[in-house]
Amino acid sequence: MSNKAGATGRGLGPEYYERFYGDPSTAVSSRLDMKRRADFIGSFVRYMDLPVRSILDGGCGLGWMRQPLMRQFPKASYVGLEASEYLCKRHGWTHGSLATFAPAKPFDLTVCYDVMQYLNEKDARRAMANLGRITRGALYFSALTQEDWDFYCDRRLTDSDVHIRPGDWYRDLLSRRFAALGGGLYLRKNVDVQLWELERL
Repeated sequence: MSNKAGATGRGLGPEYYERFYGDPSTAVSSRLDMKRRADFIGSFVRYMDLPVRSILDGGCGLGWMRQPLMRQFPKASYVGLEASEYLCKRHGWTHGSLATFAPAKPFDLTVCYDVMQYLNEKDARRAMANLGRITRGALYFSALTQEDWDFYCDRRLTDSDVHIRPGDWYRDLLSRRFAALGGGLYLRKNVDVQLWELERL
């Protein structure tokens, strides 16, 4: 299970990114992983014939999904939101938190990958509610859960300095504004997209 810079910005300087992304012996993700993820997101969203003119990558980290997402949606604008001041200065991302981010317009596609576990209870709830306000189309969502920690992730590599919650904690909050499609993809409930019955969870 990979992990990425969250929304607190605490201690997320060069050493953090070298450990979890730069050093092959301790890295938990790669550019290839992010390309595959972006290709999956793009393929499903385009299959739904959902127009994407704007993309928010919330907690974008090193921005490894930016180029593959832009290849999927070449006419879209991209905003990388990041809490690490170090990364914002280095890559030009927008500095901020999903808990408080208030764009002028919602985004057609929001990506929130491995961010929420870095937020405390109050900020995580605010951020989860905010996803419903800033997303008008599709949401890709993933977070380290208690089940992942217990059964799936490699604890030698995964950042343990996080807030681990059960999967149902996230499912309950997501279901208030989104319909689950599988694979981490969610569709805003008020979006009129034709899907077959078994394409929804």
